[in-house]
Amino acid sequence: MGDKKPDRKPIPGWLNFVFGGMSGMMGICVVQPADLVKTRMQLMGPKGDKSVMTTVSGILKNEGVSGFYKGLSAALFRQATYTTARLGIFNSINDYYTSSHGAPSFPMKLVIGMVAGGLAAFVGNPAEVALIRMTADGRLPPDQRRNYKNVFNALSRIISEEGAATLFRGASATATRAMVVNGAQLGSYSQAREQLLPVLGQGIVLHFIASLISGLTTALASLPVDIVKTRVQNSAKGVNQFQVLGSIIKEEGVLTLWRGFIPTYAKMGPLTVLMFIFLEQWNALYYRLTE
Repeated sequence: MGDKKPDRKPIPGWLNFVFGGMSGMMGICVVQPADLVKTRMQLMGPKGDKSVMTTVSGILKNEGVSGFYKGLSAALFRQATYTTARLGIFNSINDYYTSSHGAPSFPMKLVIGMVAGGLAAFVGNPAEVALIRMTADGRLPPDQRRNYKNVFNALSRIISEEGAATLFRGASATATRAMVVNGAQLGSYSQAREQLLPVLGQGIVLHFIASLISGLTTALASLPVDIVKTRVQNSAKGVNQFQVLGSIIKEEGVLTLWRGFIPTYAKMGPLTVLMFIFLEQWNALYYRLTE
């Protein structure tokens, strides 16, 4: 992944992690409102109003414009941990495989993406728990809100009030989602980029279209595991992902697994576009400065 000529040396492994994290953090600043709306919709029970506009208007009415950015510190911390790890691991494994065996096939790209996502999920799970708690807080009655001040306040209070193990609540669900997301997102982006390169040539247009394809693929594939993960991590008591999945299908219907598709793609599409464009530019800058 990235603007690499066949005779170029791979970008140093540690820089893969730095560039990945910086790209994710830059992108999340733009799409945080869509992620918050998606989370609120996923936490609605069978009697909740499922429309995007009702959710958006409710946030505006009760919390103001700033309500859309609740949990931004946790979102940034998540990108600094989870996205740094997943993109860094993916690019490092991809570079190693390419240098040893040649360009990976599409199935191999999916496998590399899933491995990267699964490993990164455990690194980012504490930030994930804090993010879900903070973005969900505004939907609760005032006397039930946790009112975390920022991600570090959230993490310290979770540890002191509920125990450190709570930071890894839903880790298996997070890992499942991460493997699906990364296999779909990183694998489909890399494949789309490879297929479109002869037609579009190198540049922003190539990165943009490949990212749109990747974002749509990822949103469709990841929503069912995402809604299960969200509910597990927001639960007051520990429940496993299979209990939550069965309950959703039984009580709310199978289509509920794709609730929040519009805000999910409103987040996933632009985030994928921005993240990969930023990543490609960081990679290109590295080669301009070192060649």
